[in-house]
Amino acid sequence: MSDFRALVIEQQVDGGRITAHRAEVRRVDDAFLMPGDVTIAVEFSDLNYKDGLAIAGRPGVARTSPLIPGIDVVGTVQQSRDPRWHPGDRVVLNGAGLGESHHGGLAERARVDGSALVRIPDALTSEQAAAIGTAGFTAMLAVLALERNGIDPQEVAESGSSILVTGAAGGVGSVAVALLAKLGYPVTASTGRADEVRDYLTDLGATTIIDRSELDAAGKPLQSQRWAGAVDSVGSQTLATVLAQTRYGGVVAACGLAQGPDLPATVLPFILRAVTLVGINSVEAPAALRETAWRRLATDLDEESLAAMTRFVALADAIPAAEDILAGRLRGRTVVDVRG
Repeated sequence: MSDFRALVIEQQVDGGRITAHRAEVRRVDDAFLMPGDVTIAVEFSDLNYKDGLAIAGRPGVARTSPLIPGIDVVGTVQQSRDPRWHPGDRVVLNGAGLGESHHGGLAERARVDGSALVRIPDALTSEQAAAIGTAGFTAMLAVLALERNGIDPQEVAESGSSILVTGAAGGVGSVAVALLAKLGYPVTASTGRADEVRDYLTDLGATTIIDRSELDAAGKPLQSQRWAGAVDSVGSQTLATVLAQTRYGGVVAACGLAQGPDLPATVLPFILRAVTLVGINSVEAPAALRETAWRRLATDLDEESLAAMTRFVALADAIPAAEDILAGRLRGRTVVDVRG
């Protein structure tokens, strides 16, 4: 096969500290790729918070150098030694070590393990699958967790409560708001840019917008009961406050750590209010759960909402966009057309 373009990061690490870092688009060949039984002609990837960290040279994501970042791949199968996949199949891969320990999707070609691939549902275009990406996949896993634990949209509405979504203008948050709204849940969206994104979040289906300052300061271990459930991508003190404000029998799905990995909480919400805290791991989700989530995304995510939260950039533009996503200047989903 001919050579192809890839965004490549190289870094030197000393004692866990990155001492040198470079990110650039260059031409590489098949020998640069890592082992795998399926080769994909990549059409799209996207930018997630992890990708921003890796491209910008922040610690905690890239575990090898050189590395092609991009935790999502969307494209068509070129070659396959896996009997489940054939040339021309439209596929998506989220997580599974991509962009961390294995070359990811920010390139025109990828070689991956076929066991982690999911067939793109016929109802979704490749562009839509990329717009959903890991962020949307994670949001769907969180919604499925609420459903598995008995959080019913009609009961939530009748109780006068709502489902809280933190970091609501981000990728996970935007898709979570849209999904929950279409399924009939009243949604409260928390954001640090309330004035700037109020109309955006309302258009996605949020019924109430609150400023994140209501949640990010330390308070009592048990507070007024506000939420029937929550999807939290922030972690740290915000997650502790969300737990303290969750109603009896409520469910909180934790899927991120934008504020930090710590959890300064007590056991009181769990033992006095029977609150359930569910961890969401999109990287190692089993194949059956991946397929279920993608089937649901194809039916439960409003196309217009997805389009409203999505912008497209070329491969080289992923480098400056990395700083934007870390600084919170982006909203919704940023898809990278690796062919452009």
